[in-house]
Amino acid sequence: MDGLLLTLLLGLFIVVGAFIVFLTKNNTKFIDFSIALAAGVIFMLLWIDILPEAYEGIEASNGWWKALYILAGTLIGFSLLKGLDHFIPDHEDDLTTDSDDRANLKHIGLMSSVALVLHNIVEGMAIYTLTVSDFTAGIMASLGVGLHNIPLGMVIASTFYQTTKDKKKTWWLITLISLSTFLGGLIVYLFHFMEIMNVIKAISLTLTLGMLLYIFTMELLPKMIHSKNKKITISGCLLGVVLVLLTLLMHGHHHG
Repeated sequence: MDGLLLTLLLGLFIVVGAFIVFLTKNNTKFIDFSIALAAGVIFMLLWIDILPEAYEGIEASNGWWKALYILAGTLIGFSLLKGLDHFIPDHEDDLTTDSDDRANLKHIGLMSSVALVLHNIVEGMAIYTLTVSDFTAGIMASLGVGLHNIPLGMVIASTFYQTTKDKKKTWWLITLISLSTFLGGLIVYLFHFMEIMNVIKAISLTLTLGMLLYIFTMELLPKMIHSKNKKITISGCLLGVVLVLLTLLMHGHHHG
């Protein structure tokens, strides 16, 4: 049960991120910073954390097959979000830059939410599995995962609130996302005896890889390039990179 408790606490980090947004004034500098921070975090996570984990998780006869599976999963994950892109209104018809910016932000918020829910379910599964086998490692990994959930919570809360101006809706979304980690833990808790769990976890990880790659290259990167506050963008990005490195050092790069 400790594992389930941890997965529940993990989600709270997203709520913390949302609180930070509501306590600070919503200005463009802050949003630029949080976007850059998320970009730094996501970029590092992709290479250092999720890719090796997916590689370890896939059971194949040799490295080439593993690489092929990961590539296929990544492409599917990337395409899934690209497909979703068509369904989420982009409001490119609006000529005014302000409404265009807001539509764009809402877009990123929604895309990130979809990827984040999936990501958190997988993360919850991984953390729960790890905690059952090694409680200390589970706690350290949770801390690492939790810390990078803060900037993501910030990005989602700020982008969603900026566009809807509806605090209630924003909090509902944040609550929903924060519970997804717990849901992942619960899935493993209920079905841990089934052989297929490992397969599901590996598949989900490769999909997550593709989704985060999409968010980084198609959503966050263009935003950072067009940003007016170059210094803020660079410092945010570097902070994101450092955050991931620190959390990985702290939990001794332990994989579940």
